[in-house]
Amino acid sequence: MKSLKDILYGVGLTAVTGTTNTMVNSICFDSRKVGMDDVFVAIKGIQTDGHRYIDQAIASGAKAIICEVIPERLVNEVTYVEVKDGNTALAVMASNFYDTPSKNLKLVGVTGTNGKTTISSLLYQLFKKAGYKVGLISTIKIMVDNKEYPTTHTTPDALTINEHLHLMNAVGVEYCFMEVSSHGIHQKRTKGLVFEGAIFTNLSHDHLDYHKTFAEYRDTKKILFDELPKKAFALTNIDDKNGLVMLQNTHARKYTYALKNYADYRCQILESQFDGQLLKINEHELWTKLIGHFNAYNILAIYATAELLGQEKFETLRLLSELDNVDGRFQYFVSKERITAIVDYAHTPDALKNVLETIGTLRTGNENVITVVGCGGDRDRSKRPVMGHIASEMSNRAIFTSDNPRTESPSAIIEEMEAGVEPQNKKKVLSIENRRQAIKAACQMAVAHDIILVAGKGHETYQETKGTRIDFDDFKIVKELLEALEK
Repeated sequence: MKSLKDILYGVGLTAVTGTTNTMVNSICFDSRKVGMDDVFVAIKGIQTDGHRYIDQAIASGAKAIICEVIPERLVNEVTYVEVKDGNTALAVMASNFYDTPSKNLKLVGVTGTNGKTTISSLLYQLFKKAGYKVGLISTIKIMVDNKEYPTTHTTPDALTINEHLHLMNAVGVEYCFMEVSSHGIHQKRTKGLVFEGAIFTNLSHDHLDYHKTFAEYRDTKKILFDELPKKAFALTNIDDKNGLVMLQNTHARKYTYALKNYADYRCQILESQFDGQLLKINEHELWTKLIGHFNAYNILAIYATAELLGQEKFETLRLLSELDNVDGRFQYFVSKERITAIVDYAHTPDALKNVLETIGTLRTGNENVITVVGCGGDRDRSKRPVMGHIASEMSNRAIFTSDNPRTESPSAIIEEMEAGVEPQNKKKVLSIENRRQAIKAACQMAVAHDIILVAGKGHETYQETKGTRIDFDDFKIVKELLEALEK
């Protein structure tokens, strides 16, 4: 058990009713998980308000309530603590409860629209290959050295983050690489964490259903850099027009990387093909299995981060050449009939454009590019026509289909994608609501040397419709369908 007074250290308190000199068992923000002698933190969320469940938490045994508004009816022997912001309080309390675990390792945060998963996952790979005990907190999974834990959010809640950092401390993890989403920053999930450094990848159209404006989306990302300590490093992509914005108010040591502009870390693509690409990083050549200019940026950011963390540059270059693709990120195979199938997580206009541009640089021009793509439901609707335009403009054939419709009508989502198709491209577009049937149609259309791109879901192994998740793995399905057609 922990002292409530100690757990509240550094939390902005506005009022206290009862005593903080009491011992508590654990912290919960879900009233359904509250047990005897727990602390319940009432969070004002997007879909519900935790203040509505205070009585339920007390009935389940909560000894203390952390809230933004103290209830009118108080229960004897329960401590009520009023705070300015419940999310911030939860994050600081979580860090205190687990003995500030981020201080005991070198934690690097990766933020931006695209590239977060690839960079954090490959940094984990690289440092493991270098012989370190390493942690990873990403969209795909949480790794505590060699042990894997599932995750449901790009940036988990503050309790989950600190619990796993604490587990990392217990097994001697030295470095941890963590995706930091705009949602995570806005909801204060990273408050109380001590970062060794932060990386900014790029910023493009995404999450405007949540942030409302692009400026708000950008400024939310910037908070990660604004709050870095002086000893930390801030690494930013200055080929992106928002790159230098991230450095404006940071106290950290500032470093830049770029392919197009002068920067501390520079890269040129010397050669590119489906098997990989030859890069020149700060006068040193490197062959990598990862292809595309977006991966050149990712590799450059990884190289720079490794050097800023004290790794020897030639050893880093050697290890970079051994890294494999991350699941669902330009993951491809070539069938018996020489049809290339690519699965990629591209779910934003910029990411889809990047993947199709990369395919364009690798093709001879004689083969067809067939793109299967959808847009997620209950998410930013304004990007749907843009995605439809890009897919139809940059492909020989485009098949619009379901992604994760969630609570929305799949056909309505597809109609919004169709609205972005130019008149001259309409004949190239086919709409098939069922995703498996859409992928099957692409496989049936393809002939030798054609390229099929299945975009949007990448590493995800499910499809979500009306609150139900079914097993659905793009890579497995396209491989299975192509092999069945070629028998």
